[in-house]
Amino acid sequence: MTQPRNFSLYGAVDLGARQAAAQRQQASAATSPGAASSEYVFDVTEATFETDVLERSRTVPVIMDLWAEWCGPCKQLSPVLERLATEAAGAWVLAKLDVDANPQLSAALQVQSIPMVLGVIGGQLVPGFLGALPEAQVRQWLDQVLQVAQQLGLPGAGDQPAAGPEDEADGEGVAGPDGPREPELAEAQQAMERGDLDAAADAFERMLANSPGQPVATAGLAQVNLFRRVNSYDPAQARKDAAAHPGDVDAQIRVADIEMSLGNAEEAFDRLLGVIRRTTGEDRNRVRQHLVGLFEIFPPRDPRVTKARSTLSGLLF
Repeated sequence: MTQPRNFSLYGAVDLGARQAAAQRQQASAATSPGAASSEYVFDVTEATFETDVLERSRTVPVIMDLWAEWCGPCKQLSPVLERLATEAAGAWVLAKLDVDANPQLSAALQVQSIPMVLGVIGGQLVPGFLGALPEAQVRQWLDQVLQVAQQLGLPGAGDQPAAGPEDEADGEGVAGPDGPREPELAEAQQAMERGDLDAAADAFERMLANSPGQPVATAGLAQVNLFRRVNSYDPAQARKDAAAHPGDVDAQIRVADIEMSLGNAEEAFDRLLGVIRRTTGEDRNRVRQHLVGLFEIFPPRDPRVTKARSTLSGLLF
């Protein structure tokens, strides 16, 4: 199994195919009627996705608000995002996507329910959240996105705080860029782009040797190791084995890895949590360790990780 070429440091979703399609659409499509509504908030379509999201994300984080006219919770969340984008004054921008009007792009982004919010940094997808979260949680997630953007050396990130005045008073605002981009990070990204996972892993490991616990390196290495494992699997056989032998811990782990590599984090987490619920002793501990390793792919406050950690805590204690 060949890994996606353009997978991100925070989430296994390949945008490369979508970018190629967007290029073809841009060459023939007329200007979209969904013009930008402000400097920091604008509509995006399948025809404008490459320029307005992928290319723009190379200089500033782009937050995507996936919505539809019939969606009630979307009407609660969208005004919050728009206000925060205006407040951020260019530290990040908000791209609004009508999923009904753009079904192909929605499918490429694996939209299963809305409202759905995603981030795009340097042309790569950052996992977001589903549902109309409270504003405080939205701010926390935006802070994480800006931190990742700064760690990746994005030119436009961090010029303005994402948090409000009350957050700054608590000392929780996003810090400014903290120095030049690590050469190992560029080396790891180049290795991933050419599909050399071993070289990418080596670069991330050197980053961690110099800066233990560095979040981007930790997430990058966890994802590279995931794809190295998945490349050794036969996906069809793995699914057959897991279905035929629910008690086979290794089989369940393999399918969880496959689901994660496809971007189905919740399915992967639920599968492993189910195994932990059914097992004891060394088997349970091995699955727990594997699950915690998958958590490292995401920012610590990712809602899916938070939910899975809570469930895991309940099962263990």
